[in-house]
Amino acid sequence: MVFVGIDWAEAHHDICVVDDEGLVLAKRRVPDGLEGVGKLHALVAEHAEDPAQVVIGIETDRGLLVGSLVAAGYQVYAINPFASSRYRDRHATSGAKSDSGDARVLADLVRTDRHKHRPLAGDSHLAEVVQILARAHQGLVWTRQRQANQLRNALREFYPGALAAFDDLDAADAVAILERAPTPSQGRALSQAKIISALRQGGRERNLESKAAEIQAQLRLPQLEVPALLAQAYGHSVAATVAVIKQLNLQIAALEQELAASFEMHPDAEIYLSLPGLGVVLGARAMAEFGDRTRFLNPKARKSYAGTAPITKASGTRKVVLARVARNRRLADACYQWAFSALTRSEGARHRYDVLRARGQTHHQALRALGNRLVGILHGCLTNRQIYSEHLAWSPHLEVAA
Repeated sequence: MVFVGIDWAEAHHDICVVDDEGLVLAKRRVPDGLEGVGKLHALVAEHAEDPAQVVIGIETDRGLLVGSLVAAGYQVYAINPFASSRYRDRHATSGAKSDSGDARVLADLVRTDRHKHRPLAGDSHLAEVVQILARAHQGLVWTRQRQANQLRNALREFYPGALAAFDDLDAADAVAILERAPTPSQGRALSQAKIISALRQGGRERNLESKAAEIQAQLRLPQLEVPALLAQAYGHSVAATVAVIKQLNLQIAALEQELAASFEMHPDAEIYLSLPGLGVVLGARAMAEFGDRTRFLNPKARKSYAGTAPITKASGTRKVVLARVARNRRLADACYQWAFSALTRSEGARHRYDVLRARGQTHHQALRALGNRLVGILHGCLTNRQIYSEHLAWSPHLEVAA
């Protein structure tokens, strides 16, 4: 066996190759891209005949470089940078750091402690397609929320009537009206007919008259106002932000269609969609981050990766159970929303949540614990290749409730 540490960067990568005893066999810096990957393969081939004999440690789990390493048949371990930093402190207390030294640390880490880390599993191309689309979709949703927050801050400064008229500033109704009336004076001048026309163009089909009357009443209420010159400047800012949100809504909808089509082609989609609280978008996000069903050997590993499993800190007579900080943020967010959605779709999930709340846990703590349980149920369904069953998943809890 040979062990390779790769300290990757945007322009180049530092490589260190060591043997079973930790003796350095080779060190080299290679450029990024096809040329660098070719030189890396050539360097490794000088010391190992079979790719299965090569174990690689690198501080990332994605990208063209990682994809080429997995495709070559190497055993690749994606090491958390925090873990490699602490491992460096085990061997040097001076605080010295270099790219070549980091490569050596990674090589030694996978030589001695790889059993404590999870090997990088090569997912199917379809799973990677779902991951790309799911992350792009979620990224645009987060971007839209930031724009909506920016819009809310601007309206609070000069246009409180708009805040009273619309609960969700990124919704189609709000975008349609603010696009036509980005200032208070323009809002007061809108007739019901113009509001109805704007709402219809924005996509609303029902309750047009009642909604238009409600919006008009809010926009025409007396309010504090800034000078006209300032209102005009604020109006330009609002119009620009609304235009961005409108375009984001269109792109999110388009990506959602592509995501749904790709997700439904995956062989595990039926299992994900059978679980309470998981729809197409949320199910696709969860599957995208978990990857193919063979990636995790046991429920504990899946729960730890999801960030739903708590951590325990015990010293002497003191013992504290805390939420896991080191986690996949996208997956943790999806599991939290999944647990919340399951409350109204599963009797067992609701009972489990109520029990946790009765024990004194907060709403967020109970949802995290429920999400942890749901991740375990998902693992069982994927392992046994069967769809969700309320009775099998929650039978002990349901019997207690009865």
